Order: sequence, then C-alpha cells, then structure tokens
Amino acid sequence: MKKLLERLKNIFFPPAETARWLRILPFAILGVLTIIAFVGGNIVWEYSNSSEFCGTTCHTMPPQYSAYLASPHARVQCVECHIGRDVFTTKFSRKAGDLRHVVLNITKNYEYPITAKNMRPATDSCETCHFPEKFSDDSLRQIRSYLQDEANTQQDIYLLMKTGGGTAREGLGRGIHWHIENQVLYLALDEDEQEIPYIRSVDDEGNVTEYYDISSGVDPEAVAGKVLREMDCITCHNRITHEVSQPEDAISLAFQKGLIATDLPYMNQQAILLLRGEYTEKEEALKALEGLAQFYEENYPDLAADRSEDIQTAIKILQDIYEQSVFPHQLFDWDTHENNLGHEKDPGCFRCHDGKHLTNEGEAIRLECNVCHSIPVVGDPTGLTTEIEIVSGPEPFSHTLTNWMTLHGKAKDNTCTGCHTTPEGYEDLAKLEGKPPADNSFCGNQACHAPVWEYTGFNAPELEPFLAASLDNLKNVSPFLLEGTTRNYEETFNAIFAGRCAACHTGENAMAGLELNSYATILAGGANGPGIAPGDPDASVIYQRQSEKDHYGQMLDDEIEALLEWILDGAQE
Repeated sequence: MKKLLERLKNIFFPPAETARWLRILPFAILGVLTIIAFVGGNIVWEYSNSSEFCGTTCHTMPPQYSAYLASPHARVQCVECHIGRDVFTTKFSRKAGDLRHVVLNITKNYEYPITAKNMRPATDSCETCHFPEKFSDDSLRQIRSYLQDEANTQQDIYLLMKTGGGTAREGLGRGIHWHIENQVLYLALDEDEQEIPYIRSVDDEGNVTEYYDISSGVDPEAVAGKVLREMDCITCHNRITHEVSQPEDAISLAFQKGLIATDLPYMNQQAILLLRGEYTEKEEALKALEGLAQFYEENYPDLAADRSEDIQTAIKILQDIYEQSVFPHQLFDWDTHENNLGHEKDPGCFRCHDGKHLTNEGEAIRLECNVCHSIPVVGDPTGLTTEIEIVSGPEPFSHTLTNWMTLHGKAKDNTCTGCHTTPEGYEDLAKLEGKPPADNSFCGNQACHAPVWEYTGFNAPELEPFLAASLDNLKNVSPFLLEGTTRNYEETFNAIFAGRCAACHTGENAMAGLELNSYATILAGGANGPGIAPGDPDASVIYQRQSEKDHYGQMLDDEIEALLEWILDGAQE
C-alpha cells in the first residue's frame, strides 16, 4: 500500500526535473476521465428517462407502451407524467424511490395487470402543458360506428362537446372543465375510484354543497374523518395515454381508414366475435382469427374466391389489432382498466352524474345529456345531416329541475309537442308508456334510447320515493303560489309569467307579439288580443291558451285557478 501511494504521488507530483508534458499528462487523463464519466452519466440518465427505456428495456410493459405509441402523448416522455417536471435532484430522488421496480423486473415478481399507483398530481404533469384557466370553445364531434348487419351499415352520431373551462371571474368557467375551475372533493371506496358515494362542491364564496349516493348507505358519519380527493384532470382522463380501443371501436376505425373493406358481408359482426373470443395464448387467438376466411368460404363461396385478397387483408388487420391490444400473460386486454372518459362502456361520468347522488333537500347532481354535450343527432346514412341540436332559447320550468332527466319519461304530456317531434303514431305523449321506440324523432332518439345505460341510477329502488315526491310537486304543487302573498301581478303573477311564459314572450321578438315581461305589455297584448283583460277571462288570451291544456309552458291547475280569480277580481297590479 505504501509503495502504491508513493507511485501515485510521483505521478501527480513528479520530481522537479520531470518533463513538462509528463507533469501535465496525469491531470489531462483525469480531466478526460471526468468528462467521459460526466457525458456517459448524462447519456445513461437521459436514456433511463426515455420512453423506450420505460416501455421496453427496464419494465415489462408492452401493453402500456403499445397504447402509448398510438396516444395523443406519444411525444411526451413517460417520466414527465410519472415523475414530473422538476429540478434534477428532485427527479433523481423520485426515481431512486422507484428502485423497487428494478428488483421486481429482475426477480420477475411483477403483479399483473400493472397499475400505476403513485401518479404525480395533475398540477405537476397535465397542467405543465395544459393551462386550466384557458377557455375552450365547444367542438363538433362525429362518432362513427357500424352495425352488425350484413351490410355493415354505417351510423354517424353528431354532438357538440361543451368543453368549457376558463375562470368564472371572467364570466366563463362553464362546461365540462367547470370541474377543474371549481373545487370538487369526493370520497372513493376503491383504489380505481369507480365507487364514489360522496361529493362535496365548494363555490367561489365558500358555500358547500354535499351529495350522497342514496344507494350506498354512506352517511355524514361515514364520511367524517375520511381523506377526500380533489377532482383534477386525471379523475376523468385516467387512460388518456394508455387507452386501448374496444374491438368495436378499433374495427370502426379500420373501416374508416379503408384498411378493411366495408362491403364484405357481416364483416363487423364476425370480426367482433373473433376478437372477443376467449383464448389462453396469443398464438391461439391469431390462428382463430384466420377462421374469418372459413366463414366466407362456407357462407359466400363465390365472394370468398373473388375477394380472397381483401379477406386476407382483413385477417391481417384483425391480427394486428389483437397483438396491440391483448397480452394474455400480463392479464391485459381492452377491458382490464376502466376508462373514466365518457359513460357508455364504463361508469365514467355516471360515477357522480347518475341521478341518485342527492343533497339532503333531494336535489341531484344533474344527469342530463346537455350538461356536457348537446343532444346527440343520428345522421341520415342516405342523405345529408344538416341540423345539429344545440341548447338555446327558452326552457320550461320543469327542465330546470336537477332530476328532470330521471323524471321526464313520467312527466310527459301533450304540451311536449310544442317543441319536440314525437314518434310516428304517438301524437299524444300522455298515452305513451315507457320510453319511446328508437325511431330518430327527438323523443325516439336512437343515440339516447337504443343503448342500455347500465351505470345510471334510473332504476334504483332508493330513488323512487324522491322521484314520486318530485313528480307530485311538479304536477300539482306550484312553486309560485306562495302562502301569505297577495294575488296581484307584482307579488304572484309576475313570477308565474317569468317562470312559465316569458322565455317565449319577451322583447321585440315575442311570439304573437305578446310581451309578458311587464304589467303594461300584458294588458296591451299582442296579435290575438290583450294578454289579460281585467274582469273578463274570455277576452284574456293568457287564460284562454292555458285553459286549452296544450300550450307550451303549461300552468298547473291551481295556477290557472288563481289566474282566473285574479282576472275576475280586476287583475290588480
């Protein structure tokens, strides 16, 4: 050891007569080694942060990596979301804390399917690129699918997504991204956040509104002391980078891109059946997909001979879809992870907006199509789709109720026809029991009534008493005839006209020229005579129209009776 130290001393501190280049050489070598170590360490660090490393080299994550490569974030490095953007020391410490993954990878002890349990909060990941206070305009969406019939009939659904966003301080903050601009806290009973029995929203003034899932059995005592999670981007966009398309969606996309011929009979039906088959090995599945050719040979022999190339192309595309989506040894396929964006195949939005999350007063978290998007419009496959539903203009008082979507099938009457087209043969909606047939009319909208919405709370037994009380109030109890108020225009009928009528009868464009936004214009009337003729109900257009029981914005019986008494008493202002 002593000799070694002497040699090192002579290398770095040689005798005085040593040549200058020999004096410099040790330090030059040390400098070069330092640069190599620094550059090499940086290369290793950068590679360990690359998506290729995360998806292939270190982790056994081909399912997630395959989905990532086809995602909107294919050019965002994995570490930007899973570790976050931060200074080197912070990222290094976070990565060091995940060394257990290296051990699991080496020992082959990964627990499948793989689930990310320690994601960075959205403020450290999503919001480093996406600015939540920026307002987003509504956007038109075209959802194309194909029926499982012989012709693979194309079906297009159009709707306007109310993305919303923007700060409420600027008069914005509506639409889907309202949830990010406002504080929403929730209690989740499971790790995947699919069961949410309690929600708390806090407005700008600090007012708190609490909602409980009445089917869950969770009450204030059960919530007390629990840690609540705050809603952020990942609450809904939980699979935005690792979404695996359902077979139906993947095949529809292949049809749209022209990868699979749409004129091959029953192609959609057979492709879905084959992809959704139960297979234990990937090789077994790929072999089974070749059975598509056998289907055409047995059922369409002439076509099988003439279109063999198209059929083989379709088989290859289906095999590609399967290979990119299903990994049997990792217990992974298109149904492994719930996707919270939407509400058709997974609970998603209906985890909260299911109609049975109520306040103590019986108010629900709104379950309505037009809260987040417009009423879907089913396109005409034989012609042009020239009209898209938007929500604008007047709404009847009933439509403003928070549980209207759950009630509307039971509260329908002949006044609905004033605005909505009805199924053919059902001019009188009051005679229609159950939901209308899906026939593309407004009330028979195929996009609404054809699917089975299994995640809504429409049929929850615990909801029935609330709905019965709400329906009784809606049909029989006026919110405008308050006890102790005088039956005159200012104290009673101004509110009735504002709630029932003024949406259509206000301003220069009032229907039939009848303005009901002031006492003077009501007396003046419109094209059909005075709105109110004091002492003469037969000459009062409002009373006559409401008595006919088929007018849009129909008053309740006790409101009409009160209106009659007011007119007979001279219709005092």
